[in-house]
Amino acid sequence: MQTKTNDGWSPYLAGALAGLVAVLSVGFSGKYLGASTSFVTSAGMIEKLVDAERVARMSYFMQEIPHIDWQWMFLVGIFLGAWLSATTSGSFRVQGVPDRWQQRFGPSRIRRALAAFSGGFIAILGARLTGGCPSGHGISGTMQLSVSGLISLVGFFTGGLIMARLVYGSREPR
Repeated sequence: MQTKTNDGWSPYLAGALAGLVAVLSVGFSGKYLGASTSFVTSAGMIEKLVDAERVARMSYFMQEIPHIDWQWMFLVGIFLGAWLSATTSGSFRVQGVPDRWQQRFGPSRIRRALAAFSGGFIAILGARLTGGCPSGHGISGTMQLSVSGLISLVGFFTGGLIMARLVYGSREPR
């Protein structure tokens, strides 16, 4: 087995910083972390460009007004933070298909795109059905010592482990 060095940030530092962001978010804005609603409000903002009157009549958008808010900016921050982390660690690269995916499934970008789209669709569907995303239920719920948050977090990790095993098998990465 060949070992590979990790040029990325320490997961302990990244976890501590994520926890600090969660605490500061509650302390300064009174808002808990979450992200899934931003995808729906983004769709509403796009739809407003086509038919603003229709969006104004929709009951969902009467509750969740489609505009740029703290949660939408949180997603922008996730994107910028990931980019900053990758560039400062020297691990940033543009790559059509990740190495591990290519080892398991081959170099097809179309297959990768379909799998990514399908997985994203299932994740956002689940997030909308349950009223929140893993960060909202898992991180913020656990931070509040919520039993449902802890159950959600255990469920997300268990589901992730099962899917990783099904998708990538039990072999060690090379």
